[in-house]
Amino acid sequence: MPRWNRTLILLVLLSIGLASSNAGPTSGAARFRFEISFPEGLQKEPLDGRILLLISSDFKNEPRYTAVNWRSPQPLFGVDVEGLQPGQPAVIDEQILGFPLDSIKDIPAGEYNVQAVLNVYTTFHRSDGHVVKMHMDQWEGQQWNTSPGNLYSRPEKLQLDPAAGGTIRIALTERIPPIPPPQDTRYIKYIKIRSERISRFWGTDMYVGALALLPEGFDTHPDARYPVAYLQSHFTPAFRNFAENPDNSFFKEWTSPNFPRFLLVVPQDPNPFYDDSYAVNSANVGPYGDALTQELLPCVEQKFRAIAEPWARTLFGGSTGGWRAFAVQVFYPDLFSGAWIFCPDPVDFRYLQLVDIYQDANAYYPNGAWKKEPSRPWMRGIDDQVMATQEQASLFELVLGTRGRSGQQLDIFQAVFGPVGNDGYPRPLYDTLTGVIDKEVAAYWCEHYDLSYIIQRDWATLGPKLNGKLHIYMGDTDTFYLEEATMLLEKYLRNAQNPGFEGTIEYGKRAPHCWTGCASGRNPTICYLPAMAEHIRKTAPPGADLKSWQY
Repeated sequence: MPRWNRTLILLVLLSIGLASSNAGPTSGAARFRFEISFPEGLQKEPLDGRILLLISSDFKNEPRYTAVNWRSPQPLFGVDVEGLQPGQPAVIDEQILGFPLDSIKDIPAGEYNVQAVLNVYTTFHRSDGHVVKMHMDQWEGQQWNTSPGNLYSRPEKLQLDPAAGGTIRIALTERIPPIPPPQDTRYIKYIKIRSERISRFWGTDMYVGALALLPEGFDTHPDARYPVAYLQSHFTPAFRNFAENPDNSFFKEWTSPNFPRFLLVVPQDPNPFYDDSYAVNSANVGPYGDALTQELLPCVEQKFRAIAEPWARTLFGGSTGGWRAFAVQVFYPDLFSGAWIFCPDPVDFRYLQLVDIYQDANAYYPNGAWKKEPSRPWMRGIDDQVMATQEQASLFELVLGTRGRSGQQLDIFQAVFGPVGNDGYPRPLYDTLTGVIDKEVAAYWCEHYDLSYIIQRDWATLGPKLNGKLHIYMGDTDTFYLEEATMLLEKYLRNAQNPGFEGTIEYGKRAPHCWTGCASGRNPTICYLPAMAEHIRKTAPPGADLKSWQY
């Protein structure tokens, strides 16, 4: 589709409420369109949100579970609704932008499994004076297809033929039920606390939490105090690969006699933008860095008898968690004794994947007066086959949610790293339709969240605090091209002076996202906790408790 047509589409897309007017058919030829509404029996009050229409060729599963994915995306279309009344239809017609098809008119004639979902928005009156409408996470991790309170239709097998025209009416008759609260076990404990800082920022009660895995012997050694390994990750309802079963490999090693006794803690911080906050203070997302370190951390450590000293705290994580572990160690260098960082998201914005946000004029195409193609890759296979481009990734997120509300990767980058726009939503780094980069926003990203730039700028004071604490592992064929940013940072660190760099930077040959340096299939927690224990023993101050937790 020509670029100027997409601009017209976005104007319609952003005209909140326009899509839900003119519900009746027009005179003359009946154009192809969908009308989506909810009955008064299900919801009496009007709703704000984002309606997603899903068109799938998979008749075995609900489209809301299978249609939206990167490897084989099915057609999806989205429209904002504001004050949508019961029985009032929201309209998705040929002008509404979709992905991977631009318009419903491009759907090939045939039989499809069709479903619609309304991702409900809450109005927030933030402390910065802005009023924004976002999806309030229900402790599901910003998953629109499973979030309690969202409305959806039952899947319908429909014959679609855009050329024949006509109106297809879909009723949102179902509401996603609440999630049962998790139950503590002998080893796993769940924590959820109201954050005063984040609640003040968002103007309503907001929560942070954690999953805590207790060491073997916790109950039988009441006088023991433990070091804490903080695993940075996405929101997760349970410990991955851990089951309290003698046949479970994670459980067997965790409870074995020679395994170091640690508290393993996974912070939980879903928010209106994403399933995690990136663990830093942000103008758009809020003061999550301070909330996690000054509210959640003391709560966890007091409750579970932690040593509660910086020398006995470590960080680790991969991908998003890798960036979090790195950033928390950089922004709170005195609180933690080391970070084990796997395949981190971009640590140098000269390579935001493959975009140099400072020198490039356009995020989608290499600079040039006339030549635009090829599009910049965003995701690849181990054989370098391109799976998605930067433009495709951006348009995909735009269809899922305007104004940075997709709940996806690029939008959380914009929210965490960027300034607040005049409308209260994140000011984007680049125009989603054209790819043109906003250099003022790029400068803001640089000063506040470019970890490589910050380390170089502040090395005189940061270097002594970080030395011996950074352990970075990266595949040299990362699925998202993340190795390039790491290599730029490495170039500086290897030549750093006063002090010289002391730490680890290793690459996996022809290794994709997310290489950890462990043997294939080995759990990074089991792989690295012994190294963390040894690091703690070597760096502990005189008189530190190195005995009570070693049994």
